[in-house]
Amino acid sequence: MDFSKMLHKFTVVPSLTEDLAPLQRIAYNMWWSWEPNAIGLFRRLDPELWQSTRHNPVEMLGILQQTTLETLKLDEGFMAHLRMVDEKLTEYLQEKTWFQKNCNGSLKMQVAYFSMEFGLHESLPIYSGGLGILAGDHLKSASDLGLPLAGVGLLYRQGYFRQYLNNEGWQQEYYPENDFYNLPLIMERDENGVPLAFELEFGSRRFMVHIWRVQVGRVPLYLLDTNLEENRPEDRLITAQLYGGDQEMRILQEILLGIGGIRALRALGIVPNVCHMNEGHAAFLALERIRLLMEKRGIRFSEAREIVTAGNVFTTHTPVEAGIDHFPADLLDKYFARYYKSLGLSRDEFLGLGRQNPRNTHESFCMAVLALKLAGHANGVSQLHGEVSRRMWKNVWPELPEEQLPLESITNGVHTRTWMSNHMTSLLVRYLGTRWLDDPTDHNVWRRIARIPDAELWRTQQSCREKLVDFARKRLKDQLVKVGATTKEISTAEEVLDPEVLTIGFARRFATYKRGTLLLRDLDRLSRILNNPEMPVQIIFAGKAHPQDQEGKELIRQIVQVSHQERFRHRIVFIEDYDMEVARHLVQGVDVWLNTPLRPMEASGTSGMKVAFNGGLNMSVLDGWWCEGYQRNNGWAIGKGEVYEAATTYRAPGWPR
Repeated sequence: MDFSKMLHKFTVVPSLTEDLAPLQRIAYNMWWSWEPNAIGLFRRLDPELWQSTRHNPVEMLGILQQTTLETLKLDEGFMAHLRMVDEKLTEYLQEKTWFQKNCNGSLKMQVAYFSMEFGLHESLPIYSGGLGILAGDHLKSASDLGLPLAGVGLLYRQGYFRQYLNNEGWQQEYYPENDFYNLPLIMERDENGVPLAFELEFGSRRFMVHIWRVQVGRVPLYLLDTNLEENRPEDRLITAQLYGGDQEMRILQEILLGIGGIRALRALGIVPNVCHMNEGHAAFLALERIRLLMEKRGIRFSEAREIVTAGNVFTTHTPVEAGIDHFPADLLDKYFARYYKSLGLSRDEFLGLGRQNPRNTHESFCMAVLALKLAGHANGVSQLHGEVSRRMWKNVWPELPEEQLPLESITNGVHTRTWMSNHMTSLLVRYLGTRWLDDPTDHNVWRRIARIPDAELWRTQQSCREKLVDFARKRLKDQLVKVGATTKEISTAEEVLDPEVLTIGFARRFATYKRGTLLLRDLDRLSRILNNPEMPVQIIFAGKAHPQDQEGKELIRQIVQVSHQERFRHRIVFIEDYDMEVARHLVQGVDVWLNTPLRPMEASGTSGMKVAFNGGLNMSVLDGWWCEGYQRNNGWAIGKGEVYEAATTYRAPGWPR
């Protein structure tokens, strides 16, 4: 008997009565992730389960016993809490938005925001670092403002890797599978309930794509998935890992994101008049928009290009050209031979779109160049990065002087409600009211901040630091248990750090240009500073190196080895598996945020911004946003803006050095 034909997949969904149905409604809208009352509601269900599921309410509801859910209905306090959160969500979704009040809400505008990764919350692990966190914060802010925006990305079966450290401090990676049915995902279906699907055919590859939706407040995020039974094994792998595989896998992912993303939106009945490319990964979308317009209006490539370009926006995040995706001509031939003919272009004309000098046949096809040539607006992510970008890409416009190049800068920002601690939020509400929550740009509100007594501000900072130290101890203890540490070593973890000591935080991607071990150059001096009996200091490190970046892994190993020395055992801690949960605790609890990149390699950086509104101070090289944020009385600058000609090669987020 063939037992394989008898196998079926089942998804267990809790049966919620009408009274408890709002739990599911709230769980499937990521609005809960920046609403403290909603977070408190889910934690109340089962605090231990909340922690073990990485704060995933959808998974929690699937695990909780039906009897437990029935018991909740008898808990008047819980039911009142549930009704309050449900009403808050309804009010949020129905209230008149900033966009409706200020930008003619009836305006027929639809923006599509394309990104290779989105960092919304640790329970949805489809992000690796800053690029994804920025994209997630963009969606949340667009939701708060009521912008008519939809996100487009890929749904990775494994996402980015999880990190753990062995006894010697070497980073190890593992790739847990994402169970889509235990995530806040809704599969898009047609009117008959059949999954909405479309086909992509490029070169010899032909595969089907499904569309999933994550609801982010008022904003939908559409994620594309090729892990379908009807696809060949090699095509199912296209959405296996974020930044995984070789160049061929990379170009397939970018075809799926850019061209597949436009086709997915059309399948959903969405025709955006503005498309935002968050980095060059999505630049192929411009070609697809041109092709569709040529087909619709019967016009030539040059005419369609002019029309489409006006509605394309490109944000570049990379300060050196080596960090941008470049593809060899033969790879473009393999996948675009038929496609460039549909655009009415010759091979050389098509390849020229991705070259700074279209006539240079030795130049590879660059995704940032393609985006720059087909975007009506392009920007870097800080003033300094704008200057760096204009120097990098000046050959795209050889006829223009550098100061007139159409490449501006818009400094990155962050979503305040996601990153501000509950303690700080409560303090500000107590003294400023709630208007700053709805309109944080109202300077009249912030003038009243001087009314907050210093003692209360300091008490708030101390509470957040205590919470951070408690979190760090628990994580370190868990790390030691996993690697089989002795009982004595594990008990020592409960004594590391001190909730009353000045705490420095350093957490980011461990690429060598970020110089994570700069503090360790003189260990004797460092020991005197950290162990000063009158003014002690402690440091918490966190971060991941790309799996293929051996130099980055070596930096982590060095820090861990130093933290094991007796003189640093209570003063230096490395928290493994850096994610949004770790980041929240750090930016909310540290006194000083340290940033030591080689200028001008940090295009923007946003973690320091999150520290600032939590009451922490920045100590940073004058790079990225800190060139603008540093006011001489709000933190410290390292150096005076020097640029050193170091032999450093930079790679884009997620790529090895």
